[in-house]
Amino acid sequence: MTRNYQYILFYKPYNVLCQFTDEANPQKRLTLKDFIPIPEIYSVGRLDQDSEGLLLLTNNGQLQHRLGHRKFAHPRTYWVQVERIPEESDLERLRKGIIIQDYKTRPAIIKKLSLDPILPPRDPPIRYRKSVPTCWLEIILTEGRNRQVRKMTAAIGFPTLRLVRVSINLGKKNQLSLVGLNPGEWREVTTLERKALEELSIFCH
Repeated sequence: MTRNYQYILFYKPYNVLCQFTDEANPQKRLTLKDFIPIPEIYSVGRLDQDSEGLLLLTNNGQLQHRLGHRKFAHPRTYWVQVERIPEESDLERLRKGIIIQDYKTRPAIIKKLSLDPILPPRDPPIRYRKSVPTCWLEIILTEGRNRQVRKMTAAIGFPTLRLVRVSINLGKKNQLSLVGLNPGEWREVTTLERKALEELSIFCH
């Protein structure tokens, strides 16, 4: 019998933990439970507390393994605001992979955005320095190590100011995206999105 799995897309706001409980911390911090009243679902991958954007949540353990394990290399797209304006030579270092602590990042697809992306304002806003320009990058990764994007941009001298995950590629021209969601909102996947996700979970090994 096929289980009726749940698949939820959530636009995680800034300063929200990517978990449902935070009992160990004496100071109350926002968690997924403050936004999503559905039991026994878990995020596929994570976003740091100070990052924003797309989260997929499900109770399908096979799919969590398929999308969460780096060996399957599914692309995820981020819009990243950095301090100062990197040259193409700076970005080329990230495209080829860069040494961070004890590992080398996989090659990444990176381009400067010619226009600032249309995003809801962050609450609280980033701290601007009038004397220092900023730049938006689109970065596509096939792995998601701890704070990887921030470490990558810092390693080439351009600290990340704001980080938003905008899409998750499922292959065969299928992808999940933030379209139609505002920060703090969630929705169930469409029929077509569900079909793509369940095809992935079948071929998880």
